[in-house]
Amino acid sequence: MFGLKKGSAPQNSIDSLIGIGTRVDGNVIFSGGLRVDGEVHGNISSKNGQEGTLVISEKARVEGAISVGHVVINGTVVGPVFAGESLELLPAARVTGDVEYHQIEMQQGAVIQGRLVHQISAKTVELKLASSG
Repeated sequence: MFGLKKGSAPQNSIDSLIGIGTRVDGNVIFSGGLRVDGEVHGNISSKNGQEGTLVISEKARVEGAISVGHVVINGTVVGPVFAGESLELLPAARVTGDVEYHQIEMQQGAVIQGRLVHQISAKTVELKLASSG
């Protein structure tokens, strides 16, 4: 979905929609998948830190911080973006703010005015000692 590589597990369906001509003033917390076609003036995050998928369409505008597992941007974002797993920037993406990501895909034409910070996976691996017997 949306060109994400195998191994990532984005939400495969959009559960919520902020439509064209709709403006939300305030923070948005969602679970599952959210598509923004309108405007959001506030922060967007996935519920309880759960993985979620946020899609910001070409005509959409978000003014606030974004903190979601999988983020696809093809519109305008003014504020910091934290993508815990993957970030995809499509050709019409315009981001003004710092971007933190684990995995990124950026298509020609996308613009970021801010710092790019690569986050190393927070997943821990338990090592077991070989038995000496």
